Amino acid sequence: MAIPDAQIFPHATGPAQKIVAQHLDAQDFVFYSGWFCPFVQRVWISLEEKGVKYQYKEINPYKKEKHFLNINPKGLVPAVEYKGKAIYESLVICEFLEDLYPTQKPLLPNEPLTRAIARIWIDFISKSVVPAFQRLLQAQDAGKQIELREEYNEALRKYANEVKGPYFLGENFSLVDVAIAPWIVRDYVVQEHRGFKREDVNEAWVRYASTIEKRKSVVETQSERKHLDEIYGRYLRDEAQSEAAKAIRTGRIIP
Repeated sequence: MAIPDAQIFPHATGPAQKIVAQHLDAQDFVFYSGWFCPFVQRVWISLEEKGVKYQYKEINPYKKEKHFLNINPKGLVPAVEYKGKAIYESLVICEFLEDLYPTQKPLLPNEPLTRAIARIWIDFISKSVVPAFQRLLQAQDAGKQIELREEYNEALRKYANEVKGPYFLGENFSLVDVAIAPWIVRDYVVQEHRGFKREDVNEAWVRYASTIEKRKSVVETQSERKHLDEIYGRYLRDEAQSEAAKAIRTGRIIP
């Protein structure tokens, strides 16, 4: 999960700031967040969809506060603390929420086969969609950008061809949609700076992306774009020092 450069705006803004204000009281479930992080947004969407009572705590991972390092030794967000126990990694936390609150707006199907298929596509997002987005974002050479743009398009095309309805599994919003949503709402960056167009993927992707970006939980966990642009500017120049940026630069798996 990504660590941004040290100089970041210190708190959520816009719709996300309103949600934060509702979750400042102490709770058994403590959500350590960085408003800027797409991996954080996955967990945040799940929390809002499921209506979980949680306490929001903003973290700047660069400060490496001792208590937070006890929660996540990597010093990365998102992380949660539940009844004194720590959990981290965005998708692990999302699955933990499903196990902990199985009757509160389930985001995974009950039927075992469909549940397994959902996990296959969540894995595809992590291994194909997210890295392709990141490679395109950081690419500096114009020729390489063309190549990586098609790689990203192809990953999205493969995903879009499996969408069963307004949401990935059909009528119900699921953890598959949660897993990809933060990159849909951030694709304006590669649209404006890397020549990406949703319509170049296919019509199915255009419809799906439009549906996801309008979802209430997705909208309400976003901050104002101007502060996000400051962070993504460093990625576009390939100057960012986050773990994700460094992994792409060296050909490693995004942590």
